[in-house]
Amino acid sequence: MPGTTNKTEGTGRPLFRDLTADDPNPESTEIESLCVNCGDNGVTRLLLTKIPFYKDVIIMSFSCGHCGFANNEIQPGGRIADRGIRIELSVQTRADLNRQVVKSDLTSIRIPHLDFEIPSQSQKGEVTTLEGIICRVITGLEQDQAVRRIEHPEVAKQLDDFIEKLQILKQVEQPFTMIFEDISGNCFVQNPNRPHRDENCTVMNFVRTKEQNHTLGIYEDDPELNSNGVDSASGGVFPSVSKEDFKYEDLQGEVLTFPTNCPNCSSPCQTNMKVTNIPYFKEVVIMATNCDVCGHRTNEVKSGGGVEPLGLFIEVKVNGIEDFSRDILKSETCSVRIPELDTEVGESTLGGRFTTIEGLLQSMKDQLSGNTQAFSDSEDPQSRIKMDEFLKKFDKVLSGEMPVTLELDDPAGNSYVQSLTDGSDDPRLKIRRYERSFQQNEDLGLNDMKTENYEQ
Repeated sequence: MPGTTNKTEGTGRPLFRDLTADDPNPESTEIESLCVNCGDNGVTRLLLTKIPFYKDVIIMSFSCGHCGFANNEIQPGGRIADRGIRIELSVQTRADLNRQVVKSDLTSIRIPHLDFEIPSQSQKGEVTTLEGIICRVITGLEQDQAVRRIEHPEVAKQLDDFIEKLQILKQVEQPFTMIFEDISGNCFVQNPNRPHRDENCTVMNFVRTKEQNHTLGIYEDDPELNSNGVDSASGGVFPSVSKEDFKYEDLQGEVLTFPTNCPNCSSPCQTNMKVTNIPYFKEVVIMATNCDVCGHRTNEVKSGGGVEPLGLFIEVKVNGIEDFSRDILKSETCSVRIPELDTEVGESTLGGRFTTIEGLLQSMKDQLSGNTQAFSDSEDPQSRIKMDEFLKKFDKVLSGEMPVTLELDDPAGNSYVQSLTDGSDDPRLKIRRYERSFQQNEDLGLNDMKTENYEQ
């Protein structure tokens, strides 16, 4: 396009790349754009890069050679998460105030103990700590207090009392709760006990409402079809496809290919999809993506049968090589726990996949062996020591030296572990169905279902 210089075209390199000292001239895009200060033309530079272990971002820098006006901005460059996130943290000690937090513009923060809330879109996104959040609130409330004490002494007195409560809160004389909720899913609270489970923190993903999707700029396609089956909104350019034109049976023998973007570098690539049948289980959809630019490969499995009436809890004893060969289907709604290692992998961490128990354990180790902390340059040395000790135990599990129990909890009931016996009970495999709780139905988007509360 005129006025645009794109240095990334034809390079065969990822769109989003790490910034390194070995790359002194990172690829950027320059766009001639209007200066809001003087009305003349300036230059906007766009740089697509990554924040390590967090997400892709777009760095924008504008400068005007006529008036000297300059502006810098950062925007998320990745896709919006499928669901929002809600993090409930119990602050027990002053050490918890040092937990680092990533919050976006859409993150709301509540402290029920003080009946206090910071609404979403009232502050810019930032990387901070729990103490930093409280200090920022105190600084904001103290602003113009000198004037208020003269003009509105009653209001100033109420603010002084509330500020005093916040100061006491920083001393953590008694435990309190902080709740972070972000409809975009771009919120993170540090776990100082990683890779072990954070007993004081509860993370929950939720399905966004229609209004929340509209806030994010997500609108569902709902075309109005005329009597001839033609999309009237498109002026008849895109005719509708009926069931008779393309039958479901045709999918079972076909591999469908559609364009997508690489989840690692966001470069254009292709995804192959096929419907297949897992014996003694159900039909599933297998999707595989291979990026020719960065070499990244992903395999994902989605259930073809919808949500089951009951949730599913599977417990399998892994005692050696024989159990490693069991086929396993972990759906995207299934969490995995290993009690002997005191570790748990959430439902959205590994996604849906069809593999063996050995393959699943190896994927868990690969996920944990990479620095899952978003702040590697400020990492506590003790955390690194704990992680190294944990990985040594995991190596013993993978070598068969340490028996463990694998627990799969799938509220949607779409997971599966192969039995090693024919027609009889497998002594090392236990399967249990349970009724979902109200909150689990909420997470799955089944708001109209009436269920009993379930305690696992």
